[in-house]
Amino acid sequence: MFRLRTHSTDPVTFSFEGRRLTASRGDTIAAALLGSGVFIFRNSPVSSSPRAPFCMIGNCYECFVRVEAMGVVQACLTEITEGMKISKVSNLIDESETGIKESSKR
Repeated sequence: MFRLRTHSTDPVTFSFEGRRLTASRGDTIAAALLGSGVFIFRNSPVSSSPRAPFCMIGNCYECFVRVEAMGVVQACLTEITEGMKISKVSNLIDESETGIKESSKR
């Protein structure tokens, strides 16, 4: 489904769970992580099963990650930037951290 990248155009460096990675400027966090071989972004709060991007258009909320200085964001909608520090979110996400308005939830 996804191929690991062997090179980046206009590269930016970032970290995920302390691991230093490289992506192309303009990539979303989801594309950058998937292209770097990261396939588990968080775990389900119900079953603890691994979760990763599903829709890649912001509808499913499966790609939540925590970005230092930003809080919890949808990786598929957030552009990667130089020096970004990204980590998995805990199983229990405080909904006030997501920036998702009540009316947009299903």
